[in-house]
Amino acid sequence: MFTFLLPLWRGYRDSSLILRVTVALVLGAAVGLIGGPAVGEELAPLGELLMRLLKFIILPIVLFTLMSGVNQGRSGSLGRIGRKVFFYYLVTSALAIVVGLAVASLLSPGEGMTLEGAGSMSVPENPGILSVLLGIVPTNIVEAFADQNLLGIIFTALVFGLAVARLRQSEAHAELGERLHGLIEALNAATLKVMSGILHVVPVGVFAIVAGTVAQQGLGTLLSLGDMVVVLYVALGVQLLVYLGLLKGFGVSARRFFREARTPMATAFATQSSSGTLPLTLDAARRLGLSRGLYGFSLPLGATLNMDGAAIRIAISAVFAANVAGMSLDLASMAQIVVVGTLISVGTAGVPGAGIVMIATVFSQVGLPIEAVALLTAIDALVGMGCTALNVTGDLVGTAVIGRSEGERLSERPVEDGESAATADAHA
Repeated sequence: MFTFLLPLWRGYRDSSLILRVTVALVLGAAVGLIGGPAVGEELAPLGELLMRLLKFIILPIVLFTLMSGVNQGRSGSLGRIGRKVFFYYLVTSALAIVVGLAVASLLSPGEGMTLEGAGSMSVPENPGILSVLLGIVPTNIVEAFADQNLLGIIFTALVFGLAVARLRQSEAHAELGERLHGLIEALNAATLKVMSGILHVVPVGVFAIVAGTVAQQGLGTLLSLGDMVVVLYVALGVQLLVYLGLLKGFGVSARRFFREARTPMATAFATQSSSGTLPLTLDAARRLGLSRGLYGFSLPLGATLNMDGAAIRIAISAVFAANVAGMSLDLASMAQIVVVGTLISVGTAGVPGAGIVMIATVFSQVGLPIEAVALLTAIDALVGMGCTALNVTGDLVGTAVIGRSEGERLSERPVEDGESAATADAHA
């Protein structure tokens, strides 16, 4: 009866994922503008389905990928890799704020606007860096998994992954360790199979989410604060050029990199969720041929702590607020924004509305009017889309660069399920 649908399904299934996601983005924006909020509400369940599926697969893909990676013979380099990852995230976050301040100072968003009618708002409390660091060690493993505490899951995967590695190396428990390792590898392979099925739903969910976002924001909001949005996307573009320089400097093919990175970038743009896009980001790193021990650690950590897009947003929001309030930012204030903003980007990890929390905290530290935050919430979704896409890109760039520094080489073609990078290169 429905045999006529089979050719349509085959065409959809066999087309590239990025083509499907790109078409979904364009169609979603068009439907959102034409249909308005009513259409957005009707399509909302499809977007919710995608987010639920991505969150559903986050726990097993992070847990088994990292435990498997620790047992790939690279456990001795974990400390060195960890230091490189933290250094990269810290430096690029600070650099992103510098880029944002430079672009915003040059283009001056918010000039001529006033705070009249901005209103007041309550901002969630910033838990602070110490609280986030303590949260790395969960008091209850089940609770950490239930709350999808990525830092807690990373800690658990590292501890038990290292324990399995030690069992495999011991004479008394080598056989037991090998059995556990085989089970972990099997669960990892099964998780990738589930992930391949979820990928078919991604374009449909992206279409629904974009349609709802565009319908909710509308043209009026974009036109009223358009200069702020334009300046932010210019700064995001400059940061992308910085990433290109890093890739070139470490001998990573930008063309090869973005061929795999574009799908998680586009999905992050639509969903505005770095952690929600994490399964796709991990899949992109796998297809690039990077080691599981590296990307299984760096990408979940980056989804929680590394927010270059949010750092740029802090900087531009600060200049915007200063212009709206008729204030000027001197070099000392800008330096304070760089330092405070870099630390705050770590201290607000996992907080709902983290972008607003970061902006409000920085404003209070440098004496900018908190009332300006209320203006910025009007374009929260519009700027959040680009910032989240850059967050994910920065995580992947860092992983590729650190991989190259460890002597890894990106495969010439995508690494398929159950295939090693070396095998992929042999068949290229």
